[in-house]
Amino acid sequence: MRYFIEFAYNGTHYHGWQYQPNATSVQETLNKVFSTLLQEEIDIMGAGRTDAGVHAKQMYGHFDSDIIIDNAKFIHKANSFLPKDIVVFDIIPVHNEAHTRFDATSRTYNYHISTYKNVFTNDLAWYSSKKLDVIAMDEAAKTLLKFTDFKCFSKTNTDVNTYNCTITEAFWTIEKEQLIFTITADRFLRNMVRAIVGTLINIGLHKITIEDFIKIIESQNRENAGFSVPAHGLFLTNIEYPYIKKDESI
Repeated sequence: MRYFIEFAYNGTHYHGWQYQPNATSVQETLNKVFSTLLQEEIDIMGAGRTDAGVHAKQMYGHFDSDIIIDNAKFIHKANSFLPKDIVVFDIIPVHNEAHTRFDATSRTYNYHISTYKNVFTNDLAWYSSKKLDVIAMDEAAKTLLKFTDFKCFSKTNTDVNTYNCTITEAFWTIEKEQLIFTITADRFLRNMVRAIVGTLINIGLHKITIEDFIKIIESQNRENAGFSVPAHGLFLTNIEYPYIKKDESI
């Protein structure tokens, strides 16, 4: 039987989602706990990869097991064994061909920028001491929806067949002392969100114009885009599947 697992994690102390031979990853940590509880080798396939230091408020993975899992009891046990920075929300039985990575129809990320030095959000938001023109940044963000090729925001040495992504929303909001960038797409390239935010910040600093931003996208050249903002301000916040209804069983 195949199961989806819905979970969240604070990525501060992990070298990303994916297993690393010489560093601690979220995938490795979950695999060990699930293997111990189910008394069989469990290998969880994640809905995507997050880099070192990136957080997830909602993440999905799937695994196969012949054991019929008692949902509430298993979740309680898993959370008792897991470290304090990983939490399991739900275990969902799905059809055997269901796939957390390939079946996802959209993913949403938030990037948090703190506008003043807050010692309590050091690991959860990037502090920028410079005043940013958020209106210009928001206007530029909306132009992303007009394009599909985002090679200019991707890591150069990456193994992908296409740089095309369909972005359905991209905007900035202000919540108290934080600027929050929200972006939703069917897929994302490696480093894409952090590179977009860094380039938008250059607009907020009036280093480039919105017209320059459009030319950067059209150039398909990573060297023309801005810097990548630090990982610790980035959160994966939502993943959608056609056969999973939020707050309902499938």
